[in-house]
Amino acid sequence: MITAGVDIGSLTAKAVILRDKEIAGYAVIPGGADVTAAAGRALGQALEKAGLRQEDLTAIVATGYGREKVPMAGKTVTEITCDARGTHYLFPEAGMIIDIGGQDSKVISLDAEGRVLDFTMNDKCAAGTGRFLEVMARALEIELDQLGPVSLKHRKTVVISSMCTVFAESEVVSLIAEGYAREDILNGLHQAIASRIAAMAQGQRVGKVIMVGGGVAKNTGVVKALEDRLKAKVKVPPEPQIVAALGAAICAQEIVNR
Repeated sequence: MITAGVDIGSLTAKAVILRDKEIAGYAVIPGGADVTAAAGRALGQALEKAGLRQEDLTAIVATGYGREKVPMAGKTVTEITCDARGTHYLFPEAGMIIDIGGQDSKVISLDAEGRVLDFTMNDKCAAGTGRFLEVMARALEIELDQLGPVSLKHRKTVVISSMCTVFAESEVVSLIAEGYAREDILNGLHQAIASRIAAMAQGQRVGKVIMVGGGVAKNTGVVKALEDRLKAKVKVPPEPQIVAALGAAICAQEIVNR
């Protein structure tokens, strides 16, 4: 059986092709204003990598905030469920998911079978998300993909008091003017993000293993801060942005097999 999952996030569109139990191809592309077109491009690229055509697909499931605008999908499923399915496929031992995307963040606790026990979602504020880090990278004049490596070189502890994107940017500018090292400021930002996520996770079952997904999972500084704060082993997939799309493809197989 060959199925596809399409995940339309706030900044990117992702697609995964699942052939039986194996990932045959995937794509991650910028979303853009036309969500439907982005979904088509992502699916097309994933199919091309898999050496397949859309006609070869048994079923397609869409997820993410733009899931209702994916006309080729036969069904839509929430990203919470899809994150759980994708995570259990990748890391069956994971008891918690931390998904930090472009403009929202989610904390999801799982049982031993990968079913959702509880979740907390922040989609009203960009604090700690990819957009937040993009603003901080500009303020610090550092490339986005260098935030993690640079922050790991920190020597001093700098406390960032605000997680509001606007106020945090002003605070960072002030710290630069006061002569604080960029790596110390970055570490402070990453610790602030970890503190916010820990607050979201409060009351949920953490477990011994946490899967971190979403684009921010590529930031090694954030991952290290989360591991330190939550006192658990943190695992990051090779491509952390496709977890929900993978879960959607798994959901598509489950729907066919019912």
